[in-house]
Amino acid sequence: MTIDKTDLVAGLFFVAAGLWFGVQALALDQGTARNMGPGLFPLILSGVLILLGLVITVGSLRRAGEGPGELALRGMLWILPAPIVFGLTVRGLGFVPAVFLTTLIAARASAHMRWGTALALALGVTVFATLVFSYALGLPFRRFGPWLGQ
Repeated sequence: MTIDKTDLVAGLFFVAAGLWFGVQALALDQGTARNMGPGLFPLILSGVLILLGLVITVGSLRRAGEGPGELALRGMLWILPAPIVFGLTVRGLGFVPAVFLTTLIAARASAHMRWGTALALALGVTVFATLVFSYALGLPFRRFGPWLGQ
């Protein structure tokens, strides 16, 4: 059995960071599921971080170590500007078109993503985000902005 040292170190780092944040969150009031205290959400996130770290650590023990991968230039060129485009367009276009556009831009990061699949993904993410953030959580933002005559 070989060990992928990079994944091992990353996994252990995630576990350590999750434990540290979890201990910090325990010092805060947890509240209840209905009336969350300031420490409940950080505690849940620290648990997710610990779980992710354990998955990465175990995964590093099962596969053969690989050399450094090649730089994912396509991913960086499409993923990095996506949140910037969202920030620049959400007030003018509104939430719905900004999420749709941002998802389309991020989908271009994959060389395997076809336009039809990217459009379906963008539509699905937009509908889901609108249902969650606008209707379920009731966040006060414009669904369609002034650039679209709304």
